[in-house]
Amino acid sequence: MTRTPSPARLSRRGFLGASAAGLGAAGLALPAAAQALDPFTGNPLQGAAGGATPDAGLVQTDPNADIRHNISSWRAHNDWRPYFSNLANGAILIDFTSRALTYWSEDESIVRVFPTSIPVSEDLTRKGRTEIVKKVDGPSWSPTPAMKARNPEWPDFVPPGPDNPMGTHALWLSWQYYRIHGTHDTRKIGRKSSNGCVGLYNEHIAQLFAWSKVGTQVLII
Repeated sequence: MTRTPSPARLSRRGFLGASAAGLGAAGLALPAAAQALDPFTGNPLQGAAGGATPDAGLVQTDPNADIRHNISSWRAHNDWRPYFSNLANGAILIDFTSRALTYWSEDESIVRVFPTSIPVSEDLTRKGRTEIVKKVDGPSWSPTPAMKARNPEWPDFVPPGPDNPMGTHALWLSWQYYRIHGTHDTRKIGRKSSNGCVGLYNEHIAQLFAWSKVGTQVLII
């Protein structure tokens, strides 16, 4: 089987150049207009950069952040062995420092890296080992009790559709309320912008959804 080329093999300069062209995957606060292309493939992205969604409230930015520090924090994870004992059912590594998700298929024929959103604060961050327990194509969304308490004006339910905060696909983790999902608000990717979940571009979550399965290993570091 032909091995899918991995964006993780990009040189650091190549990755940063691609990121600057498409989005702040390494923490750069670029305008929404600059986020129309996938920094790894150069293809147009799905979704619109409209208003902030109730998934995380307003998009989080820090005007005092040291952009150079954010850039230098990115690192590729080419080898799964330091993190998993095997690749049974495939494996997903999510690195909150790099703001990136790496996927390995069970036979290693597919290795891909995707930029992600990460939680806005430490108290919303959960790390450790879990697994995919459910897959939903066209998820609905409801705020958790904690979200609703902080933001009582948020709707109790959002049906599947283009304005759903969970995007086009969602992967349930074994931890209550934690998901890997898409987003129609492309400004969130590469930033601290979620209430605990891990967000991907809709185009990317569709690929990950197709490759992963119930039982796929997940490690968040």
